[in-house]
Amino acid sequence: MINKIKRYIFAWRYRRAVRRANRLSAMFGIKYYVLNIGGSLRVIPKRNVKDMLRHHCFRKGVKIEDIERIALFITN
Repeated sequence: MINKIKRYIFAWRYRRAVRRANRLSAMFGIKYYVLNIGGSLRVIPKRNVKDMLRHHCFRKGVKIEDIERIALFITN
């Protein structure tokens, strides 16, 4: 029962993050990623992901292709 509630809450947060990413992508024309960072879903533009890689916010050796592969959702 508890796992079902947790899945429901995650699905609600995921749908909300995807809606936000699609809205921002349509507004600004930039590609957005939905990432699970620190246990919460974040909507981050691709440009900021590149800056985060440059400032070593991820582990050493992580590339933009790795981020794209683990992203939960990518806008067009």
